[in-house]
Amino acid sequence: MKKNENEKLLNMVYAGLFAAMTALFTATLHIPVGNGYIHCGDAVIYLAAATLPMPYAVGASAIGGMAADLLSGYPMYALPTFIIKGMLALIFSLIGGKRPVDARRVTALAVCGIVSVAGYWVTAVILYGGWTAQLIGTAPGNLVQAIGSGIVYAAAAIALERVRNRKPNLMF
Repeated sequence: MKKNENEKLLNMVYAGLFAAMTALFTATLHIPVGNGYIHCGDAVIYLAAATLPMPYAVGASAIGGMAADLLSGYPMYALPTFIIKGMLALIFSLIGGKRPVDARRVTALAVCGIVSVAGYWVTAVILYGGWTAQLIGTAPGNLVQAIGSGIVYAAAAIALERVRNRKPNLMF
């Protein structure tokens, strides 16, 4: 295999691992609230977006998030989650800096939090109706989830940077 083909294969393998980790961290480590649940899966999405090329991160995030909804008994959220989680990875990749720990990542986390809360609010309105009721019913839990995932990402990114400084040949 040529170097370019090896790199593509390695990126696909990492994308598959990130998709599986996203599904795992979302479907198994969650707290049910309202119409959904609070989880740490978005932290994995942010790690994927910070370390993988954008198309691979977007695919891994969308597929992993959708798989989590299917595994957790929320199939009606599978398509919206596919779109929303893919958007999170896209936004985080576009706004974020060159390293996992970067000042631009804070802005990316804030924008992703807004997109996630708004996306699931609109989804709940489409599924259940009631703009105001869904805002009150979904936004607080989704906001807590977004902030929590941002904190988990920050801790993981700092740890990743420390490992990278000691082992500079790592892919991440």
